[in-house]
Amino acid sequence: MRRALRWLMAVCVVVATSTAAYAADLRPLVQALGSGGYSGTEKALAQLSEAGDPAAVPVIEALQAGDLYVRKSDGTVVVARKSGDAFTLTDPLTRAALGDAPAAAVEKIRINNSLRRAISASLGALTLMSPDAGVRRSAADAVFKSRDASALETLSAAIAKEQDKGVRAAMEQARAAILLTGEAASKMTDADIQAATDTLTARGDRDALVLLNMVAGSGASDVTKKLAAAAVSTLEQKLAFWAALQNLWYGLSLGSVLLLAAIGLAVTFGVMGVINMAHGEMVMIGAYTTFLVQEFFRAHAPGLFDLSILVALPAAFLVSGGVGIIIERSVIRWLYGRPLETLLATWGLSLALQQAVRSIFGPTNREVGAPSWMSGAFELGGLTITYGRLWIVIFAFAVFAALLVALKRTWFGLSIRAVTQNRPMANAMGIRTARVDALTFGLGSGIAGLAGVALSQIDNVSPNLGQGYILDSFMVVVFGGVGNLWGTLVGALTLGSMNKFLEPYAGAVLGKILVLIFIILFIQRRPRGLFALKGRAVEA
Repeated sequence: MRRALRWLMAVCVVVATSTAAYAADLRPLVQALGSGGYSGTEKALAQLSEAGDPAAVPVIEALQAGDLYVRKSDGTVVVARKSGDAFTLTDPLTRAALGDAPAAAVEKIRINNSLRRAISASLGALTLMSPDAGVRRSAADAVFKSRDASALETLSAAIAKEQDKGVRAAMEQARAAILLTGEAASKMTDADIQAATDTLTARGDRDALVLLNMVAGSGASDVTKKLAAAAVSTLEQKLAFWAALQNLWYGLSLGSVLLLAAIGLAVTFGVMGVINMAHGEMVMIGAYTTFLVQEFFRAHAPGLFDLSILVALPAAFLVSGGVGIIIERSVIRWLYGRPLETLLATWGLSLALQQAVRSIFGPTNREVGAPSWMSGAFELGGLTITYGRLWIVIFAFAVFAALLVALKRTWFGLSIRAVTQNRPMANAMGIRTARVDALTFGLGSGIAGLAGVALSQIDNVSPNLGQGYILDSFMVVVFGGVGNLWGTLVGALTLGSMNKFLEPYAGAVLGKILVLIFIILFIQRRPRGLFALKGRAVEA
């Protein structure tokens, strides 16, 4: 037992001695940070970085945070943090407490933009040996951006020891960036230059393209320029491919939003022939229902906030659907067969609903938060996919599938299809068409409410929310075929993709105009849309 205690004491002494020795080695460099102005601080920072000692990291981080000061009484560099009217001082290397001092007793070591860049590069170089893989990856990215030649030796040593493939690749890319842009480029063989350009090409992002373009247009050797130009050409083709796929994803995302907004309109328009200009306000009501549900969770169950969006879905469906049934029973039922009067009446209703929401909630945007499982993004090859958009796409297709099953497999769905295809015959067979109309209008409005829940995650929740989607919803319905769900699906995805592919070349406004012109020309050829409904009443 005594022998074990002696060994433990010996180890402690060795560790303490080593720490003191490291501190003693770095002390002059740390002291130099507080003298010589900006240039003296930058020179001392470079020497600290070249020392390669991880013990310098807290010192440099304190300098970056603005916590490094000089004690005026003896010129000692200290870490000073404000505590009331005074500063609490600690040793930057050993972190030992040095007592308190008034503000007049210390002077801050100031930094400029040049020093900030140098600090980032130094921290990147010094944290390349961190035991945390995430820290090493961040350090490699910092070195890649700074291209600090002083980090090359440390970077090479870190690559030799690195076991994580992703971190190792990031380090190799940082090393390639330094070699191609620094003085070492003139000493590289053709094979080394080729390997460096291949490494940057494999990175495959805009940062790599900018760097290779810089090398190709610099005063480097002809071989380096030629290889860099070839790498730029390859990388541009690769980025163009991923950009096309990214636009396709954006189109799918926009198409899913249009599908949610238009699918309810397709049902009501197909069954009842009603041009419902208040459909966008049903979307708005769903979004404001989401806001109220989240406010309830914030006030009474903040720990369950991530579940608020799941509670908002049925709430928005019921509220919007209920408002839709009230509108149908009180206004729409008296205007069947008079499309112009229906259009004007529902347009007036849309204005009244907007004003009611302004009076209750105010004209400004309302904050609707995203749950943790809908926040953030992930990389898939060269694609950047946000979790929020991904869940909306999944939700849109789930709603579409559920509505399809309801229309094909339930008595209510059979009644809707019967009324759509031949209303007089359905009425003669005992189907209560007036009730079907009310429930169908409620169903379409409820689905619009679900769209409002989804849109609250990606758009501003305001009284004008629905106005941005009503025109697009009608275009989707007319293009796909009135009352046909499959046509609505194809129309939404087609128009969404067309919009996103046209935007980079024509702009958002002109792109929408071109899509509208396309639909007008298409309807001239196919007045019933892509998938026309069949039935005696429809064909008549």
